[in-house]
Amino acid sequence: MARVVNATGLGGMHAVLLRAGVVAVALVAAATGVSQDFGDQSSATLTKKAWEALAAGDEKLVLAYTGKCRELYAAEARAQQAGLLAFAPADKAHDFWALNDVGTCLFIEGQLFEKQQLPKEAAAVYRELADKLKFCQCWDEKSWFWKPAEAAAGRLKELEFDAALK
Repeated sequence: MARVVNATGLGGMHAVLLRAGVVAVALVAAATGVSQDFGDQSSATLTKKAWEALAAGDEKLVLAYTGKCRELYAAEARAQQAGLLAFAPADKAHDFWALNDVGTCLFIEGQLFEKQQLPKEAAAVYRELADKLKFCQCWDEKSWFWKPAEAAAGRLKELEFDAALK
């Protein structure tokens, strides 16, 4: 079932259509005039560009890159997740490239929605990551893997606690 969320942080009252957990990037790009370079369209490139766009505060590009990664690689990520019963060991983690990159893109989206002060949208993305791609791992520049789904679960608890206080 599709759900529409108000993404006011996109420069107006644009709606982002989420269908089966995939951001409809074409609608965002058409509505906002976003022009992006997807590079070689590999999941690694799209994830790297999403991190860079988040750091630069370019909200439209964050959604374009994460959405494209999800569009192209979500099915493979789900298949890789289904084949795991636990986190892959560090020497095998790169074999689960789609799971790792799509999961990381979900985390990046959650971070973006938090920056936009859209806690319900952030919670939805974090919940999807924690529930459906829980064994994803992200390589850190400090030469270790961290676990986006665990970080997302922590952020989700904080968002739910804050919502309960309101």
